[in-house]
Amino acid sequence: MYTESEIKSLVNKALTSMVTRNTPVELYEPILYSISVGGKHIRPILCLLCYNLYKETINNNVIMPAVGIEIFHGFTLIHDDIMDNAEVRRGNTTVHKKWSKNTAILSGDAMCIEAYRFMTQTTANYLPQVLEIFNKTAAQVCEGQQYDMMFEEKFLISEQDYLTMIGLKTASLIAAAAKIGAIVAESSITDSQKLYQFGYNLGMAFQIQDDVLDTYGNFNLFGKSIGGDIVSNKKTFLLVSALIRAQGKKMNALEELLKTNNISDEEKIDKVKTIFDELEIKSLAEAKVNHYFNTAMEYLKKIDITEHRKENIVNFVTELIDRNY
Repeated sequence: MYTESEIKSLVNKALTSMVTRNTPVELYEPILYSISVGGKHIRPILCLLCYNLYKETINNNVIMPAVGIEIFHGFTLIHDDIMDNAEVRRGNTTVHKKWSKNTAILSGDAMCIEAYRFMTQTTANYLPQVLEIFNKTAAQVCEGQQYDMMFEEKFLISEQDYLTMIGLKTASLIAAAAKIGAIVAESSITDSQKLYQFGYNLGMAFQIQDDVLDTYGNFNLFGKSIGGDIVSNKKTFLLVSALIRAQGKKMNALEELLKTNNISDEEKIDKVKTIFDELEIKSLAEAKVNHYFNTAMEYLKKIDITEHRKENIVNFVTELIDRNY
């Protein structure tokens, strides 16, 4: 079996080879930049870990689609940052701020094309299944982003609305990565479905944890501005939960903070966090993270493979949810 370090090395090597053309520079330099600024590479690592549950040797039949998933994810981040007018991603200036919106849109489009080039470089026997999952998931990510934008125009949404949105936008791609790894490894249909659910619930836990870190994390570790979601009134699990639970003076204060432009970002963050603390929203979110993570682990337990072979994947996902960045 491969160690997590060895799998990361395989992913990094494949990512550095993704751009085979270098002109025009204005198109490809932003792509190389977005790849070079790092990231956790959760999706390709998880794909390879799931593959490694069944196969001893990791080859290009799974490395290429695994990296294709990461390239697609990178494309969505470039476009998301444009829509959110975000200035920082992974501790670095976002592509549209470093170059321009038009450049970021076009470079993102080129990344999407590259993603499909990588996805098709797998064994012919499983290519139709891989592409079917990828195409379905790509559409779901777009659906999730549309819901995300729509929710910004609404003052109140339900918790289920929010969970549906992140299920499409975030969890579906992590789930697809796990399932594609299993399919290319020739797992049973039952196992591939269980690993999809494992990845889906892991993705739900990951996104809610990300919401918590955006408000309560450390900038130097988290890689983007702390409190940015609060400043932009972004519908996170924390804000949605606070709006559901706030009453009387707390609701009036929260509503005023979401509407006003007359205070500094720092003051807005402090005041909203105070309301979150009074409503014990952080604890509520952490409980939801634990719920989804435990559900994910239950699906992993159902895979009929020795616990020894599951050790790497268990360690990886545990560190992922216990992270502070």
